[in-house]
Amino acid sequence: MLSQHTSDTNRDRAYADLRRRFADWDDVADAPLPALARAIRRGGLGPTKAVRIRAMLRGIRESGVPLDERAFTAMPDPQLWDTLVALPGVGPKTAACVLLFSLDRPFFPVDTHVHRVAIRLGLVPPRSNAVTTQAAFQESVPDTGARSASRNARGAPCACCAISAREWA
Repeated sequence: MLSQHTSDTNRDRAYADLRRRFADWDDVADAPLPALARAIRRGGLGPTKAVRIRAMLRGIRESGVPLDERAFTAMPDPQLWDTLVALPGVGPKTAACVLLFSLDRPFFPVDTHVHRVAIRLGLVPPRSNAVTTQAAFQESVPDTGARSASRNARGAPCACCAISAREWA
């Protein structure tokens, strides 16, 4: 959630500030909103993200899942996907990012840029939305290729790309 609507640098700063300010995730879930917003302010949208982060952590805890680094490691992929997208402020892209980058699960995050390129290349129908593009990519990317495919999908166009550099931006 910290990565939404900000740069990687600001996300990393906000995360470091959050971890410095609060000892563990239960402390974050129990924090007053102004204190949480101040801790993550360098990531942008602090007051909005504070509400969502606290609600998400409380929702996880209330479902019986402990707020620790191993909270989701034993949960099967389909159950984990459903658990994540049911949380407030968590959509398919955020859930896929958590699964791929935090838990090393074979999921393919689709942001607006990947979605736009997928439509332009004819990989999904022109009227599809990011959610249907995410589902299509999830089905078609092999488990062993999700991480590299996700990173390559956001890279700059190469000489053989059907999309010109002018259209890429």
